[in-house]
This record gives sequence, structure tokens and C-alpha cells, in this order.
Amino acid sequence: MFTPLTTIDTIHEQIKMHPMTFIYITQPDCSVCHGLQPQLEQLLRLFPKIHTFQIDATEIPSIASDFQVFTAPTLLFFVDGKEYIREARFVQTDKLHDKIERIYQEMVEH
Repeated sequence: MFTPLTTIDTIHEQIKMHPMTFIYITQPDCSVCHGLQPQLEQLLRLFPKIHTFQIDATEIPSIASDFQVFTAPTLLFFVDGKEYIREARFVQTDKLHDKIERIYQEMVEH
């Protein structure tokens, strides 16, 4: 479900291109990342207008400086190019759902 992105430029392009963009930043040796991914995929299926992407932080080290990301997993949700949600490490998916739903409803109604 998550489309992998492999360059910092592509990340910036996707955020600009889509009204709602969800970025999932992971690392290969991160057990929390692997455990959280299926939960996120299930959650984000409820919001079909959100474009979802995954980034391996080890492949794009500049993600740390460009987005101030220093741990994995990190979840970033952008609306019209602006960061609205940032979650890191241990994520409560029910609270994340509520946050996304509020923003999503506003965007879809307009």
C-alpha cells in the first residue's frame, strides 16, 4: 500500500503534488516499524484520498535534516504541503485515526 520513495527530491515533489500526503519513515532493523505497518495500512484504507509513501531512512540520510526526523518509525501527514501531524516511535493508532479523520473530513467537504 505504501509507495516507496528513494530520493529527497521525490519526497518534496510528492508532498507538493498531492493535497494530502502521508509519509512513513522506517529503518530495516526496526521491529516497531515492521509491527506498525500493517496497522497503518488498515487505518489508511479508510481515507482513500490520502497518498501514502514509505521511506527507508538508511537509504535517504538527508531525511533527518530536511524533516527533522531522528527516530524510526516517524509518521508525517501533510495537507497542502504543510505538516499537520507528526508521530514518532510508539504510535497509538486509535488517536492517530481521530486526528486524521478530523483533517480528512475538512478537506473532503471543501
